[in-house]
Amino acid sequence: MKYVITGSLGNISKPLAQALITAAQDVTIITSKQENVAAIEALGAIAAVGSVEDLAFLTKTFTGADTVYTMVPPTYSATDWKAWIASIGNNYTEAIKAAGIKYVVNLSSIGGNLNDGTGPITGLHRAEAALNTLSDVHIKHLRPAYFYPNLFSNISLIKNAGIIGSNFAVTENKFPIVDPADIAAVAAEELLQLDFSGHSVRYIASDEVSTNAIAAEIGKAIGKPDLHWVPFTDEQAFGGMTQAGLSEEIAKNYVEMGASINSGILSEDYWKNHPASLGRTKLADFAKVFAAAYNAN
Repeated sequence: MKYVITGSLGNISKPLAQALITAAQDVTIITSKQENVAAIEALGAIAAVGSVEDLAFLTKTFTGADTVYTMVPPTYSATDWKAWIASIGNNYTEAIKAAGIKYVVNLSSIGGNLNDGTGPITGLHRAEAALNTLSDVHIKHLRPAYFYPNLFSNISLIKNAGIIGSNFAVTENKFPIVDPADIAAVAAEELLQLDFSGHSVRYIASDEVSTNAIAAEIGKAIGKPDLHWVPFTDEQAFGGMTQAGLSEEIAKNYVEMGASINSGILSEDYWKNHPASLGRTKLADFAKVFAAAYNAN
């Protein structure tokens, strides 16, 4: 089988490509950076250098493949972040159609069922909708929970203020959270088995915790047992993000996403369609990784 993987050597795409290569599959990895070519080839994959904003490049790269894995890369320069994310979904849709691809595994997000009010996830909803116009293509939308690595943004807050937090707080182990390696494992399973048909969704989480538990585990790991999770107002969160250097557009969207977590609406469909099993990386495991980054910072 010939696979095309988007996402370059990211935290999901790299281990995903490695799993496919280990299974003796033919893998092409799309990257926007020429300097990644040697590392991609060292994995045993083919490097395709170009931009996912370039429809002609995507179509050429997808042509001849059996299956593609699509994900929207991060950007912090978009003037309309939701629209930019949606535009990449549109590009994937057109390229898949032109190349005659029949199987797609698409990285979306928890909350991908919601058409607005979720910050950047709104863009991923629009990307899902674009892909779903391909009636003759089998598509599995992966909807992972909140990423553990998002918590790294709290390192300076902990060091400077002695607290951890955001504009949301979740109690009673109702906060699903996920490690990129566990997402990669699910994506590899779906791509190797290709036993899905039509358009379907799969939620992914590694653990289900509370935000107080996050503070407790991270506090224990970094030697601050009294660390507490502090919920901020939307205005406080926005101010903190812009002071840290994020653009107003990006900060506005992150605040909106946090508010949707706080209200519970983001995870409603997750609980209605709960994954059959959770991933391997538990909160206590990630806390050790966080501590290493915290001590190195």
